[in-house]
Amino acid sequence: MTLDLDTYFARIGWTGEPRPTVEVLRSLHRAHSLGIPFENVDPVLGSVPSLDLADLEAKLVHGERGGYCYEHNTLLAAVLRQLGFTVTLLAARVVLGAAPGDIRPRSHMLLRVDVPDAPSPYVADVGFGSIGALLEPIELVAGTELHDAPRRHRLVTVAHDGPLEMWELQAEKGGSWEAQYVFTAEPFEGADFEMINWYVATGPHSPFRQAVYAQRALPDSSHRSLAGLDLVETAGDGTIRERLLSGPDELRQVLKDSFGINVPEGAELPA
Repeated sequence: MTLDLDTYFARIGWTGEPRPTVEVLRSLHRAHSLGIPFENVDPVLGSVPSLDLADLEAKLVHGERGGYCYEHNTLLAAVLRQLGFTVTLLAARVVLGAAPGDIRPRSHMLLRVDVPDAPSPYVADVGFGSIGALLEPIELVAGTELHDAPRRHRLVTVAHDGPLEMWELQAEKGGSWEAQYVFTAEPFEGADFEMINWYVATGPHSPFRQAVYAQRALPDSSHRSLAGLDLVETAGDGTIRERLLSGPDELRQVLKDSFGINVPEGAELPA
């Protein structure tokens, strides 16, 4: 299908000239990251989010909702392809928060974006639900650093046993680099993510069906994070304020007022 780009641009507040350039990629990526929240309400309510483009457009663009990585990056990939970029789907293994020796499955979706006439491809990712998420794309070059203010990222290669080069995205935290996820350049297809999406939304051990998670980066450099009933607000200067919500009613209100997520009427959120 052909996306309604004008409505998408209005949703994320982007007013540039739609051409396949590095600057357009950067500004679109940042606008999307600030304009559409991360959330997993559908799996918590017992349904598998659709990755069909028409459904994604209805939900993320028209529906006052957000989504998680498969939804965000599938939508962005379609937008970029419509603008003339070449996009390859990649899969990453999240290492953020993993215990030493803990090997998680490749469950995160990200994008390789080739820009006409640019010397190197870029990694784009508007669906990583963390304060360490990229706000702008990063050049896929070993050792490259990105100051996507107020955040800072870098890409490095790491040793592993496989035949393909392993990349690690790192985010600066407190003066040191913190690993976020690792990936190779092996291409994945939409069908691969349909299966991964189903497992993440329905698997008995998946955290995304146990509690509501939401993230929102804001233009003033602040960041809001919700895990269950735990709300954390990080100001632009790094000051952190944390509080526990009282229950499902306040959770619904905070999702709407603080994250811009309109939970479906009649849906019963967990206590």
